[in-house]
This record gives sequence, structure tokens and C-alpha cells, in this order.
Amino acid sequence: MKTFQELRNFTSSLSENGLEMPVLFIGHGSPMNGIEDNEFSSRWKEMGETIPVPTAVIVVSAHWFTRGTKVTAMDFPKTIHDFGGFPEALYQVQYPAPGDPVLARDVAEMIHSTDVELSHDWGLDHGTWTIIRHMYPDANIPVLQLSIDYTHEGKFHFELAKEMKQLRKRGVLIIGSGNMVHNLRMVDWAKLSEPGYGYDWALEMNTTFKNLIMNGLYDDLVHHDRLGTAGQLAIPTPEHYLPLLYTLGASNRKDKIEFFNDKAMGGSLTMTSVKFG
Repeated sequence: MKTFQELRNFTSSLSENGLEMPVLFIGHGSPMNGIEDNEFSSRWKEMGETIPVPTAVIVVSAHWFTRGTKVTAMDFPKTIHDFGGFPEALYQVQYPAPGDPVLARDVAEMIHSTDVELSHDWGLDHGTWTIIRHMYPDANIPVLQLSIDYTHEGKFHFELAKEMKQLRKRGVLIIGSGNMVHNLRMVDWAKLSEPGYGYDWALEMNTTFKNLIMNGLYDDLVHHDRLGTAGQLAIPTPEHYLPLLYTLGASNRKDKIEFFNDKAMGGSLTMTSVKFG
């Protein structure tokens, strides 16, 4: 783990040079990606090796959906196995990254649009650790989670993320973890292993999402209920989509945009991910 002085020097360097950490939206897909060496996890590993080493990571995961906004504030968050029906090997995984209670308090204080509760009873769910363990296998970087308040619509989440944007200059990597197209009820399980298989509406929405992001048309993404029938099929429930709005809110218009893991799966899912900056 980096020493306090190393972290402070890195943060000072970022600030002095006007540099910022990138922001990532990652399509996390199946929990099995956490232990499999596949094209998606390999790209996460590569991302961890090519972007600057962060002072900390804060993840907005689709799997922490709460009343009110919360941030993990314990010294060592537990590894949460919030799924069922998978091989025993997946339940044995532990990701012992430290937390950062000081950073958690800073996050709570910098957000003024809502009260942020310091949580000591959550941890790192599979929307976080299945990705991070590939990016930072040594578990030596502090990891926090920020919850998604299900009582609010998209604009609330987009605006809240803007208040967190300053973390980028402190060396903090902000990640939204979900899936842009996520309709489990319509998955064609027989074709889950067929590369790039997507229903017409899923492929249409994947293209629409990318075009709106590239053209900076974030208002259309914030008000996703306006995206028509294909949009309703892609986002039958909001929890996997809302993490995207956090990354949009934390991004800057000058950020370079890069898509990766841009593939459909099982007809009604996409792994499409985005790097801003």
C-alpha cells in the first residue's frame, strides 16, 4: 500500500498540473466475470495497468440500492456475495482491500444536495469486487462504495455526481458499475455464449447510448424514459442504468471518450463500458 506521503505527493502532482483521474462506467455482467479470465476481465486488468494508480477508488454499484444516499466508512469493508446459484469457488473469493473512513467523511461533506450517511454495515458487493480484483489484484488501494437512492429520478443522481467531480483531482478513481442494456427477463440463456448476440432493440439502444454519450446529449440520457420502446426494454428497472449517470455527472466535456467491452450478450444485455478522460 502507498504511504501517506506518496499519496499526498501524487495528489499534489495532479493538482499542480491540472490533471485528473479518468472516470469509468463498467458493464459488470455476470458475477462469474470475477473469477474468469475472459475478454471482459482481461480488459479490466489492462485498464488497471494503463491508467494512473489511484489514491482510492469509489464505486457506484447497481447492487447497493437504498433509501437515502450512503457511503461505506469502515476501515476494512467485507466482501459481499450477493448472488445465488453459482459455483462454490465464487463464494470463496475474498477481496480484502482497505476502506478509507477519512475519505468517506470528505465525500459526505462535499455533497450538499442530500444528506449522506456513513455506513458501517455494508461492504463491497459483486458490482464492485468482481471488477476491482482484476484491476487491482493486490487489494492495496482503498475502495469505497456509494449507494444509489432509489427514491429519486435520474437528474438527482446526475447532479449529485457533479459534486463529486473534485475527487478526480485528488487521485480518486470514480467508477459506475452496472449495464446500459440490462433485461434479465428476456435473456436467451441458450445463446449466452454466442459472442455479440443481441436482439435488434438491444443493439439499437447500445448504438443510441453511445451516440448520445459521444455527442454530449446527456439530458436525453438523464431522462431515459424518453427513449421510446427500445429504451423501455433496455431499462426495465433503473438500478443497472443509474451508475452510468454518475459517471456522466463526474465527467467533463473536455474528456476524451473511449468505449470498451462493447458487446451484447444473451440477446438482452450489453457489456459496453466507457472511459472518460
